[in-house]
Amino acid sequence: QVHLVESGGGSVQPGGSLRLSCAASGINFKIYTMAWYRQAPEKERELVANITSDGRTNYADSVQGRSTISRDNAWNRVSLQMNNLKPDDTAVYYCQTRAYGRDFWGRGTQVTVFS
Repeated sequence: QVHLVESGGGSVQPGGSLRLSCAASGINFKIYTMAWYRQAPEKERELVANITSDGRTNYADSVQGRSTISRDNAWNRVSLQMNNLKPDDTAVYYCQTRAYGRDFWGRGTQVTVFS
């Protein structure tokens, strides 16, 4: 079974930083694109960033320049470093991958940026 488990969320003030981590199991991690999504209250889930198997990255405009996605294939982990956090970054952040013809999601980790 494929499992994605997020960690690292929390509450920070604007301008603060958080590092989210996702541990993956049940897949040949190194061959799959991994992604972070987020969903704020009453909003649709949106892509934050993704990273391909060969390390190419893509970011939403809203986090470009403030966030860095990375992967550690030895430990089957994908991380999202977020800096200069803003209240609009408040959301549940989900780890995602597509494998075996379907999407897999973690349960999410809450990020709250309060002023």
